[in-house]
Amino acid sequence: MGHGPAVRRRKLGEELRRLRDDRGLTSGEAAALVGWHQSKVSRIETGRSGVKPADVARLLDAYGERDPRMRALLGALADSAGGAEAGWTHAYRGLLAPQYRDFISLESQARSARTLETSVVPGLLQTPAYARAVTRAALGGLAPKEVDSLVEVRIARQLVLRADPPLMLSAVLDEAVLRRRMGGPATMREQLRHLVELAALPQVRLQVIPFHYGGYVGLTGPFTMFSFPANSDLDVVVVDHLTSSLYLERREDLEAYGAAFRTVQALALSMEDSLDLIALMARE
Repeated sequence: MGHGPAVRRRKLGEELRRLRDDRGLTSGEAAALVGWHQSKVSRIETGRSGVKPADVARLLDAYGERDPRMRALLGALADSAGGAEAGWTHAYRGLLAPQYRDFISLESQARSARTLETSVVPGLLQTPAYARAVTRAALGGLAPKEVDSLVEVRIARQLVLRADPPLMLSAVLDEAVLRRRMGGPATMREQLRHLVELAALPQVRLQVIPFHYGGYVGLTGPFTMFSFPANSDLDVVVVDHLTSSLYLERREDLEAYGAAFRTVQALALSMEDSLDLIALMARE
């Protein structure tokens, strides 16, 4: 299991090492061509350190790589592999786990996100009161100030839905998400009404899988898929576990999770019927 930028760095390093090998160069010879120490090339190829897109371009020039698609892909990998974070997260670095910072980094750079949730409302759609209830339940023992800070982070993340251009979010929720009373009836009523309001935004697509469908693919494994501007080779699936997150970037994994999401979308109620159900539950 790896963090998002760490996975990016390893993928970038593997591609650069392959190109170097194809040219019949040793890492020392490659370093000499660009005026670096051999250890720098080694660290880049093993994913132990990030590299600027400009430095990747220097290596590609030295290797005689002219394919514009390959150059664009490796440049984009270098850009995202650096772990660039949304500026506001720096104030919370001492509180946020590395995997959470990586998730926020991917979320802030992505063009679109598709998520299946079976237990709680997705973070981008939570109210402050609901976020507080989830944080207290999932991370028991936190000091009140830590809970406050994590709720602030959760709400700040939601700015991606109002950005220019905004993140395009498609969310499929199991009915259990709506039935679980996080924080009590008043908190849930507010949360359900908030979902209806957000679903009015053109960048938000919200659907519900009702209980009567029984089992379906993904029932035991919520996940999020991020897609990135201009290059599908940068897409990634994030699967959360209790103490870590799994980042999947292999083409076969992306295709499998993409197919799974299309399946649950087809099973779910239409947007209109989903919002009618949510509104009814809020009134109840």
